Amino acid sequence: MPTTTRHREASPVEIYMSSLSEGSQGMRQCLEVVAEIISDGRHDAESFPWHEVTYRDTAALRRTLLERYKPASVNKMLSNLRGVLKQTWRLGLIDADAYHRAAAVENVRSSNLLSGRALEGDEITRLFEVCAADRTAKGARDAAILTVLYGCGLRRGELCRLEVEDFDPADASIVVQGKGRKQRTVYLTEDGCRYLKAWLRRRGDAPGALFCPIRQTGEIVISAMRGESLAYILRRRQEEAGTGTFSPHDLRRANLTALLDAGVDVFTVQKLAGHADPVTTFRYDRRGEQAKRRAVERLELPRLAA
Repeated sequence: MPTTTRHREASPVEIYMSSLSEGSQGMRQCLEVVAEIISDGRHDAESFPWHEVTYRDTAALRRTLLERYKPASVNKMLSNLRGVLKQTWRLGLIDADAYHRAAAVENVRSSNLLSGRALEGDEITRLFEVCAADRTAKGARDAAILTVLYGCGLRRGELCRLEVEDFDPADASIVVQGKGRKQRTVYLTEDGCRYLKAWLRRRGDAPGALFCPIRQTGEIVISAMRGESLAYILRRRQEEAGTGTFSPHDLRRANLTALLDAGVDVFTVQKLAGHADPVTTFRYDRRGEQAKRRAVERLELPRLAA
């Protein structure tokens, strides 16, 4: 187990963190947990000697994480560990063989890695109704936010990064800067366009963030919203609508589930969601037992002779 201080002339953690989006700062906490476990509490993420990590260390880490966390959390921490190990290798602090051995620790296999839920149709309706009842700029903004999260299935960070020029009303499309700086285009329904146009009439056409903070005075501040602010907005609307609790990501789950339930093929849904692997898309499927029953009812068997 590594106990010495890592090379001070380079910081794999800082380089790794700088490669992530703004909404990924929680990943540092994952690295703090990893460093604390492998070093038995002797190091934090910054002082930890990542160049000394071996497969024996990462295998033991995986076992310990499984005792403390759910599979999805374990895999998230292992993913961040691999990310820092890769930066350690790129910096020349670890050779390729040692890097690949240490990073070879396997993810936890589970058929239910994604927590959360897909909102029901009546819950979506009630959320839009409370926004419509709010005649202020906040009502228009929040309805547009729901449109993009549910109607287009965007991630929280993706929505916060949207700029005015990313929305093309003529084409009913939005250009999204996704994970890994990959760009994709999603599309709005006719009603979805109306919600965004209603918000833009309030916001104005000044360049900058598409979705902005609004002060108590009603002043719209042309700057990007933080992910925490978005979560607060949705929580407030959830309380007003009387729906079950949900996260911003649950609106994305609802979108992907609705598309799959409508019979859209998984590869198209994958592209709209910005997933690198269709297996990830399948994990968002929250259609439940009724979908399985409807699928079976499509099968026809020969009639049993009387």
